[in-house]
Amino acid sequence: MRLTLPALALSLAFLSVSSVGHSQRPDADILPLSKTLTDQGRALLAAQKYEEATNVLESALAVDPRNRTAFMELAKVAEKQDLPGKAIRLYREALLIEPNDVVALSGQGEALVQRGAVAKAQANLARIKQLCVGACPEQERLAAVIARGVPVKTLSAQAVQPKPVVSEAPKQP
Repeated sequence: MRLTLPALALSLAFLSVSSVGHSQRPDADILPLSKTLTDQGRALLAAQKYEEATNVLESALAVDPRNRTAFMELAKVAEKQDLPGKAIRLYREALLIEPNDVVALSGQGEALVQRGAVAKAQANLARIKQLCVGACPEQERLAAVIARGVPVKTLSAQAVQPKPVVSEAPKQP
């Protein structure tokens, strides 16, 4: 009798945990409307219409939040707009859906290098090396980006501060 209640509670807990896993859709089962919107967003990205691409891709995620491709396309839009922090966050969202996605790991690694986080990018490269059996293009691309280092165009707040202009006062006779 003493064990009946804990056993019942434990079996109820296992039942609820296992039912959560069965109710989620697999990654390959993305809603068709979300896929269509993702394709439209990809076309807008290629046409360099970044604001429109962002709107369409966010709509794709509203339709189906498990659309990993939409997250990665949004990250590419952020990279084109020189927003590496946003790209890192979006790649992280894609990696939460599929942690072994080498394309997302590589993209996030490139954005990390842009932000100056080379050590974290090297961790992504190590993970890609574990996942790829042979040489894969993502591994080679990320290794090349890490070898190049942090881009020069990264500016600090001091670098963009305007310099004061000192004008000479007119001479008085």
